[in-house]
Amino acid sequence: MFTVHSLRGGLVESTHAVSVAVVDVKGHLRAEAGNPDRVTIMRSAAKPFQALPLVQDGAADRFDVSPQELALACASHNSERRQVELVAAWLERIGCAESDLACGPHRPLWRDLAIRDLEDPRELDPVPHTPVASNCSGKHTGMLTLVRHHEWDTAGYNRRGHAVQDRLLAEMARFTGVPADAIGQAVDGCAAVTVALPLRAMALGFAKLGARHEPAEARIVDAMVSHPDLVAGSGRLCTVLMTAFPGRVIAKVGAEGVYGAALLDEGLGIAVKVEDGNPWACNVALLAALGQLGLEVESKDALRMFAALPILNTRRDEVGVMRAVGTLAKA
Repeated sequence: MFTVHSLRGGLVESTHAVSVAVVDVKGHLRAEAGNPDRVTIMRSAAKPFQALPLVQDGAADRFDVSPQELALACASHNSERRQVELVAAWLERIGCAESDLACGPHRPLWRDLAIRDLEDPRELDPVPHTPVASNCSGKHTGMLTLVRHHEWDTAGYNRRGHAVQDRLLAEMARFTGVPADAIGQAVDGCAAVTVALPLRAMALGFAKLGARHEPAEARIVDAMVSHPDLVAGSGRLCTVLMTAFPGRVIAKVGAEGVYGAALLDEGLGIAVKVEDGNPWACNVALLAALGQLGLEVESKDALRMFAALPILNTRRDEVGVMRAVGTLAKA
């Protein structure tokens, strides 16, 4: 059994059940916890795969999409000023305006998902809450870039049945081994299509992406590992993890307790789902799983707060901890 416990006063206050699938590039299940076949909505963990057609179809080269912009296409960013300015410049370069973005404004992710070493949030130089500052604005700009490249209609580009969404669905099917008509589809928080897949299939996708057998895969992975600060941002696990282990791991969070990752040297893909959707428990679970797969998580000071997450009261006193319990079963 593999769970995350929230401890307060030495007592287990909450238990978060976790399902995990660890798969190699041939699709063999190497380790598991809970239900590795649990059908899971990938949410933002799908973004690296949604970015692939940008490169494959020639849109990235046609519009001079930089590695930084490819990283933002994969990102659930913090809405930090540099992140937003890069997306805005990219959007303008493809001949689109902020009004073309289907995503809406929202509270910046760093407010709820970042571990802050610095107490003053003004250090993130916050920007107004607008669509271009959405954590998904890079993904949406990538979709619009593909639309421009193929001369498709921009209207409804985010919706099921649009040509760009059909193209992204075909790519997801190719990487996960699940036929396109068997992949579940839903509307994500940013108003674009997201997909539902068994954890095992999701993990296979990350294993294949991390293998970098094709040039497009290499460009997406290299963009993520070269610019981890753009994939999430200050105080966020995706950024901290890829910075701590440069070139060894890629990681992409999804909402509702979802994480996808790849151990690049080992050729393994990992998919994690916390059953109650707790995002902090998912951080803890991912690091525990990676540690059991051989990544030296405990050796990195920057990761310790994510691995054994302090629970604070309103005075910022530590009153508890969130910690993973149990081990992955070898398949």
